[in-house]
Amino acid sequence: MANRRVLVTGLSGAVGSAIRPALEERYEVAALSRSGVDGIPSALNFKGPVQDAAAIAPAFEGVDTVIHLAADGGAHSSEGMNAGWESMLQNNVIGAYNVFEAARAAGVKRVIFASTGATVIGYEQESPWSELVSEDDSETPNSWPNVTRDSEPKPHSLYGASKLIGEDLARYFVNTTDMSIICLRIGGVGAQDVVNGVRGRSIYCSHADMAQMAVKCVEAPDTVRFDIFYVVSDNKYGYRDISHARDVVGYEPTGSAERSPMA
Repeated sequence: MANRRVLVTGLSGAVGSAIRPALEERYEVAALSRSGVDGIPSALNFKGPVQDAAAIAPAFEGVDTVIHLAADGGAHSSEGMNAGWESMLQNNVIGAYNVFEAARAAGVKRVIFASTGATVIGYEQESPWSELVSEDDSETPNSWPNVTRDSEPKPHSLYGASKLIGEDLARYFVNTTDMSIICLRIGGVGAQDVVNGVRGRSIYCSHADMAQMAVKCVEAPDTVRFDIFYVVSDNKYGYRDISHARDVVGYEPTGSAERSPMA
């Protein structure tokens, strides 16, 4: 499948770095970033901010699948989850629209959109999920319901809210074009493949599992038009449903917080 071209925005970030080796083993990988990505051939190394529709359009020509990771306000951004609204609007909302529209115009078959678990982080303020992420192990419940793709969104940051807008833009493009868009509500993927604190026991996603999900979505059948998957490992204290991704694209996480080092 090396002749299949996959364009990745945000390839140099934590998630991009986690999935890059698996992508390069299988596909021709192109990158779109503000300043270029090391190790990508110049003919595939496109530069331009996602909020500039005209600047990014050339990157999409000849592309089969786009993986849109570039965003502002995530856990690993310079400003964290509470970056200012204007930046969120330009990068996460207008940027997502521009990527979807450029993909449509170029005849791209599928976009994989990096959403976030921050779309449902509000559940962690409510029982029994709050006890799952508590520092007090004596509060850990014996059972709890999973949060699914159909559960009410509960963002507690502008970042989570902006990603929900991105998901709705994805629905719009799927409903009005022939393009497929898969939204990934990504859990705790860090630059280092470790579990970050007690809360990390619930939301950890190993680099291998993140890469597996990316490949599963690139290769998902054409019948998958729009969907939302949570991307976390098989964590004992996890609360984000992974059974739907297993059923639809065959996602089988091999990692877990219990078998991974703590930060």
